[in-house]
Amino acid sequence: MSAQPLPLEGMLVLDFSQFLAGPMAAMRLGDLGARVIKVERPDGGDIGRRLAFAGIVEDGDTLSFHITNRNKESYAADLKNQQDLAGVRELVRRADVIIQNFRPGIMERLGLGYEAVAEINPGIVYASVTGYGTEGPWRDRPGQDLLAQSLSGLPWLNGSADDPPVPVGIAVADIVASIHLASGITAALLRRERTGLGSRVDTSLLESMLDMQFELLSAHLADPSIVVERGPRNTAHAFLPAPYGTYPTADGYLAIAMTPVPQLGALVGLPELEQYTDPDSWWSEQAVITRALADHLATQTTEHWLEILDAADIWCAPVLTLPELVASEGFRALDMAQEVSRPGLDGGPRVDIQTVRSPVRYDGQVLKNGRAAPRIGEHTEAIRAEFASPTQEAS
Repeated sequence: MSAQPLPLEGMLVLDFSQFLAGPMAAMRLGDLGARVIKVERPDGGDIGRRLAFAGIVEDGDTLSFHITNRNKESYAADLKNQQDLAGVRELVRRADVIIQNFRPGIMERLGLGYEAVAEINPGIVYASVTGYGTEGPWRDRPGQDLLAQSLSGLPWLNGSADDPPVPVGIAVADIVASIHLASGITAALLRRERTGLGSRVDTSLLESMLDMQFELLSAHLADPSIVVERGPRNTAHAFLPAPYGTYPTADGYLAIAMTPVPQLGALVGLPELEQYTDPDSWWSEQAVITRALADHLATQTTEHWLEILDAADIWCAPVLTLPELVASEGFRALDMAQEVSRPGLDGGPRVDIQTVRSPVRYDGQVLKNGRAAPRIGEHTEAIRAEFASPTQEAS
């Protein structure tokens, strides 16, 4: 059976964004078949080319840039130069989507705000991601992941009562915002197909962090007495009772989710836990229960406890390290890894980058694309020739 066209094939995306949230949203659209042209400065390009994740740089670009800008073309333009700006406007005239993540007001000053663009291309889907929205006292603060996490209060949900605030150790605000932006764009494209109407799509790092906490915020809005009170050591959720948590074993850690405490005690050989038949006691005696479990589970290996608990269909899992995850059969079965490549500079060796694929499948097929991130301005001349207006061609 021949492969079906990808959902966004034929769509043209102009990616004016930098670093993570915007470029990741554009990358997601590219994974779904869209053509993505990255518009970046001739002198240095996207700042993400220089902000290195784990200090890793390959062929002059950071690992972060390679993996968030795969399958894109690079068009170099100085947006303060009128000649370059005229060329960009030709791209805008033909584009389906624009993505930008400058601070509020910058694109407007460049003449590329939504109203100006919609005059050139009324059907455009104009997508913006900011740090904290376009209004309010935080609108001009630096839109950075740790800062957005901190303003959202998310770090107070991690760790135990004895810990300081613990941020999530990945760029979770950028990642989630990119998902929301890509989702909003695809919905806007669908509406345009039905009505012909263009759209403006906006989200922010902070709004994405607030959306992640929808249960907590909804509860507090309904009852202001509900606040974050983290539990004792080994607990994994401020709003769930024992035994919910992660526990040391003789050779690692074991996660245990929602499970009746008496049943768990009987299974692992802790008869003192069988007295907690009242679920309210799983809250009131949380510290006692988790401490007993931590001490007891540490006497045997993770695999020992998994054999017992899995057989009883208890909700549990090993807490894998990064090397353990990548080496696992479960990771291989998902077929998440892929390689992207680009020719070496000046005839040098080919550059191969190992990364992960899109998490979405279509018709049972995984989405992989081996085209690596572009060099600055790599496709500028070809794109100019392709999109030149008749007036430009005549001149």
